[in-house]
Amino acid sequence: MTDPYGFLRTPRNPVPSRPADQRLGDWREVHAGQTLLPLVSEQANRCMDCGVPFCHGGCPLGNLIPEWNAYAAHGEWRAAAERLHATNNFPEFTGRLCPAPCEDSCVLAINADPVTIKNVEQTIADQAWELGYAPPAPPGRLSGQTVAVIGSGPAGLATAQQLTRAGHTVVVYERADRIGGLLRYGIPAFKMEKIHLDRRIAQMRAEGTVFRTDADIGGRVDAAELRRRHDAVVVAVGAEERRELAAPGRDLHGIHQAMEYLTCANRVGEGDFAEPALTAEGRHVVIVGGGDTGSDCLGTALRQGALSVVQLDIRPEPGPGRPEAEPWPLVHPQVYRISHAHEEARGRHGTDPRLFSSATLHFEGDADGRVRALHLTAVEPVGRRPMPGTERVIEAELVLLALGFSGPERACRLGEQLGLTRDDRGNFARDADYTALGEPGTSGGPGKSGDPGATPPPGRPAAPKAPPWAEAPAAGVPPTWGPPRERPARRRPEGVFVAGDAGRGQSLVVWAIAEGRAAAAAVDRYLTGSTALPAPVGAHDRPLSA
Repeated sequence: MTDPYGFLRTPRNPVPSRPADQRLGDWREVHAGQTLLPLVSEQANRCMDCGVPFCHGGCPLGNLIPEWNAYAAHGEWRAAAERLHATNNFPEFTGRLCPAPCEDSCVLAINADPVTIKNVEQTIADQAWELGYAPPAPPGRLSGQTVAVIGSGPAGLATAQQLTRAGHTVVVYERADRIGGLLRYGIPAFKMEKIHLDRRIAQMRAEGTVFRTDADIGGRVDAAELRRRHDAVVVAVGAEERRELAAPGRDLHGIHQAMEYLTCANRVGEGDFAEPALTAEGRHVVIVGGGDTGSDCLGTALRQGALSVVQLDIRPEPGPGRPEAEPWPLVHPQVYRISHAHEEARGRHGTDPRLFSSATLHFEGDADGRVRALHLTAVEPVGRRPMPGTERVIEAELVLLALGFSGPERACRLGEQLGLTRDDRGNFARDADYTALGEPGTSGGPGKSGDPGATPPPGRPAAPKAPPWAEAPAAGVPPTWGPPRERPARRRPEGVFVAGDAGRGQSLVVWAIAEGRAAAAAVDRYLTGSTALPAPVGAHDRPLSA
């Protein structure tokens, strides 16, 4: 166990990042080259062996945090790595990218500073690789059944690794030219260097997972045909439908979506280009959106040599402590936070680059149709209505829209080809067990019958026959959907599952991995009739937040 008095004797001391001016001179991670030991072991010793570890509930993966904290405190890295990997396929991803909701729900956070759980997690993961404690784990036997996973982000990769280790033959299809999804082209290297992603992909290949790039499922490759070639399909394409800004002047040159900008920068890092096609160098930059993507754009623009960077956040500036309406142990409380990029901007320009409670009114361009200024206004904290007399103009030669995402891309015909429908938030609809949902009373999708009485794959028990009220009505007969107040039954496209942001909507990397693990359990149960794979979250579970 940890020191029972550690949380009283040792103050919280996160791993220090490199100086901001040094970080801005390269694309290395903010902690690159920093000594993590023995600081991390000392901090792990602050874990207080509480009776009910609420950090488990704050983490959708159910990470065994007190257990691996104790091992890390004593330098027992093999045991720590085993307990960490027991619930998390990719702790080096979450240790770098997750905003650590587990720390929000740490029992110490009731009246003190929480344990530096994120630093401990990253250190254990890195030690596991350095000391050889993360070898490939190929299955002892093969099931003879094949699964297609569409999308290679964290949800798709977690699904694939779990199913491969369970003995199924898994093929991951990725539309881009490299595996990784937004981990590859959406996350800047200063947050996570690509060696961590490449190392995991190599591990998965050694375990037997097959990867196919340049596979545009729903475009050049018909999704229905892909379904016919596999015993099951998991749709893990993420939520990449970018929200737009309907403001006058949006069509001016120099206004771009954030992901377009970040992808250009990441492709330079991959060696595809010597210089980015879209750069902030020598420009006044405005980022519209106050979330993580906006912060990533900020850090990228600073490294490219922007003259100035302003980030607009429509939300009011939070206070330093939890609001009364968001008490412990709720995660993601609205408190004032500073990312590494904000710290860098402060170091270079002396002020926080964010303008809170601000919204765009319109853009102003020059004679050549290029954006030159942005007109903004302050907005009310509630209702976000413009406040009269607060309009101002700021220089803008490059505007990046980081307004979030609203479900899977609508231009892609993948959903149509598989018989999927969308929920009221624009995500692919699914049951609580990740099974995709189709239209009420429609067939189960091309190539595989959605009739509950259809012949299941080998090893899968037959489903019970649907009640009469769930059957599709005959032609010309008005539908009678059975018991009063019963919702129309939706047929399920046979053998199709939805995991990650494609079904949940934009979320965190830790939720994507948790969903991938849970979806793998659902697929394994569908193929074999039972499963020993863990399912940490249900498809409709939500964070412990207000």
